[in-house]
Amino acid sequence: MINYVWFFMILAGVITAASRGEIQLVTEGVLKGSEQAVLVAAGLIGVVSFWSGMMKIAQEAGLTQALARLLGPLARRLYPQVPQAHPALGALVAAMSANILGLGNACTPLGLKAMEQLQALNRNKEEASDAMCTFMALTSSSLTIIPTTIIALRLTHGSQAPAEVMGPIALATLGSTVAAVVLDAVLRRFTGGRVRR
Repeated sequence: MINYVWFFMILAGVITAASRGEIQLVTEGVLKGSEQAVLVAAGLIGVVSFWSGMMKIAQEAGLTQALARLLGPLARRLYPQVPQAHPALGALVAAMSANILGLGNACTPLGLKAMEQLQALNRNKEEASDAMCTFMALTSSSLTIIPTTIIALRLTHGSQAPAEVMGPIALATLGSTVAAVVLDAVLRRFTGGRVRR
């Protein structure tokens, strides 16, 4: 579906530029957009590499497991269907930790690993389990205390105080995460413990 949306947007742009006799704007836009994408990606490589490496070191040093034990009571309340000793719990906590650090790019492989572990526990492979839905809600709302990617983007674009957004982002994402947890619990209550897909 998203491919159709992108195709429609590109086609609409080309048709609009052609109808105004300014078709060269399409080529200029493509070239400038490509250049901007490369600059942004290059600026993020260092930050994402650093934090991805830090997460790997944390995993190797056992800090992820310690964090899982620390967040264990909260994780068990959020994911009551996941057995306490199951690897899925560690994967869930690792993905949540990456979100808290604002590492959306590092969170993606961790989130995929968590979903893979949750799918192994899922009795009905054709629909998402309650734990999967809760994880998606929490990942989408994404409590972020240290928005490293946003700070890197602001730094790349010449911000004089790139970290000044930390407070507002922490408050906004705390609110969205609380809303996601409450809505998840309310939907389960109204649907008899199963969120409808």
